Amino acid sequence: MNSISPSSPSNTAPITDLDSWIAALLRPTALVELASLGVCMLLAWTLVWLLRRAVGTPDEKSILFGRRIVDGVMFPLLLLGLGLLDELLLQQWIPLALFKIAMPVLVSLAVIRTGVKVLQVAFHNAPVVRLLERTISWVAWLAMVLWVSGLLPVLLDELDQFKWKVGGSTLSARNLVEGALTAGAVLIFTLWISAAIEARLLKSATGSALSLRKAISNATRALLMFVGLLVALSSVGIDLTALSVLGGAVGVGIGFGLQKLAANYVSGFVILAERSIRIGDFVKVDNFEGRVTDINARYTVVSAPNGRESIVPNEMLLIQRVENLSLNSSRISQNTEVSVGYDSDVDLVMRLLVDAALEEDRVLRDPAPFATLTEFGADGLGFNLGYSINDPENGQGNLRSAINLRILKALRAHQIDVPYPQRVVHTRAVPANGADQGAAVVSASAS
Repeated sequence: MNSISPSSPSNTAPITDLDSWIAALLRPTALVELASLGVCMLLAWTLVWLLRRAVGTPDEKSILFGRRIVDGVMFPLLLLGLGLLDELLLQQWIPLALFKIAMPVLVSLAVIRTGVKVLQVAFHNAPVVRLLERTISWVAWLAMVLWVSGLLPVLLDELDQFKWKVGGSTLSARNLVEGALTAGAVLIFTLWISAAIEARLLKSATGSALSLRKAISNATRALLMFVGLLVALSSVGIDLTALSVLGGAVGVGIGFGLQKLAANYVSGFVILAERSIRIGDFVKVDNFEGRVTDINARYTVVSAPNGRESIVPNEMLLIQRVENLSLNSSRISQNTEVSVGYDSDVDLVMRLLVDAALEEDRVLRDPAPFATLTEFGADGLGFNLGYSINDPENGQGNLRSAINLRILKALRAHQIDVPYPQRVVHTRAVPANGADQGAAVVSASAS
């Protein structure tokens, strides 16, 4: 068994057996390494705290800072950088043992925290995020164990023995593993960049500007993902010229089975580019009214005032009739009809109707509500109350109901009759011999 001493040239060589690990960790220099790691952690925590204060209160969706100091990516990355610098300095004076374990652990923590945070921000609360988070964690910790134990090079050499030819290229199991890891790293990096671009574009944007920036953000993300995929395929050793065949197959698939899906994606970019429907608009499509809360590449989310949400395919917004109540102006007009008895004071009734509308804060004062006498009905005088609102997203039926209740209360308070429908029934008495003996006219009231 080889022992480790400060003067031995093997002080910085990898420790390969359990006895050497134990002997190295029991040396007093291990306490120096532990204290040095503690200083690195304290320094990383302090730097992140100062940076958070310098940038103000960061968004909880921030990849770098997150909700807490240790939640974002900044803390593990700073800790890893400080650990590498500390390792370079300490190995000049003392043999390192604890750092041989600590550095793989810090690398795994940085990889896990980066991957998880980027996925959370890029895909929000998608169910697949939890599965991807666990996959990243298991892969990172497994790689750390293999690295520390010294089995990683051996395993890679064994995987390199399994080879097969694909076209003009020779691939091995090691190439596939390295390519998968590279593809994952490239995709996470592109998602990080696209999330940063999206946050910058959508910050403090409203109306048409928000829709246009959303289109730019979606296009940027798609482009970065495509470039990242090409880079990952190149790292595996796949000839990209072979993708021309795949592109032709995809084109045929889109022309037949995927035409609806492709139409929805194209329609999404057309809607965002034309800005005919914008985030925040109040629309009516397929007998569903609500406010547009999100426009994605394939579908648009419309939220009704009662809390219901409708997922509308983008193609439907182009080929069907859509009422956009916010495209020109958010102001809409409403009306309600009332019938009173013929003996009622017309001027009083019209004033009560207007006052009932003005008692609701949502009713606009300009244009002011107005009442008109619309008909001399069979049962009474017909009046129409017209008024305008500019917040249809808060509901229309609820406001009409509130105004009707105020009208009914006011009419009853002034003893103004709201008549029931009146009907006249004529009856004719016919004697047994069939001769007319006269007619009786009876007036009846039907409720």
